[in-house]
Amino acid sequence: MPEEKSYYMTDEGKVKLEQELEYLKTERRQEVVERIKIARGFGDLSENSEYDAAKDEQAFVESRIAQIENMIRNAVIIENDTDNPDIVSLGKTVTFQELPDGEEESYTIVGSAEADPFEGKISNDSPIAKSLLGHSIGEELTVPTPAGDMQVKILNVE
Repeated sequence: MPEEKSYYMTDEGKVKLEQELEYLKTERRQEVVERIKIARGFGDLSENSEYDAAKDEQAFVESRIAQIENMIRNAVIIENDTDNPDIVSLGKTVTFQELPDGEEESYTIVGSAEADPFEGKISNDSPIAKSLLGHSIGEELTVPTPAGDMQVKILNVE
C-alpha cells in the first residue's frame, strides 16, 4: 500500500479546510442534488445539457470532499520554532531583499495545502521557499526562479 502524503499546514489552514468541508457536505451537496432534480424534469436525459452540467458539478464536489478529507486526515500541523527565531522554517514569515536593486518581498512559508501567493503565502515546495528554508537573518543566497537566478539577502524572520 503506498504511503500517504503529509500535508503541512497551520492550525488556521486546517480550520479553513474543515469549514470548507462542512460547507461542501451540508450546503453545496444539497444545492447540486436540487439542480439534478430540476434538470431531470426537463425531459430526455440523453440530450439534457442542464443534467450533464449538474452531474459534472456533483462529481467535482464529491472529488473535492474526498480531497479535503484526505488532506485533513494526513495533516501535519506546523509548530512555531521558538528555539531558532532567526532561522527560516515552515509557518514563519520571511522578508528578503533582492540584490542589487533592493526590492523587498515578504512571504509566509506554508504547506502546499494552504499556499496562496496572492495572500503572500508560498508553498514549502516552491523554489523560493526551498532556497530560503534553514537559512537565517543576514544570509545572502541564490534563489532559482523561472526568469533566472536571483540573489537575495534575508532581512527578517517572524
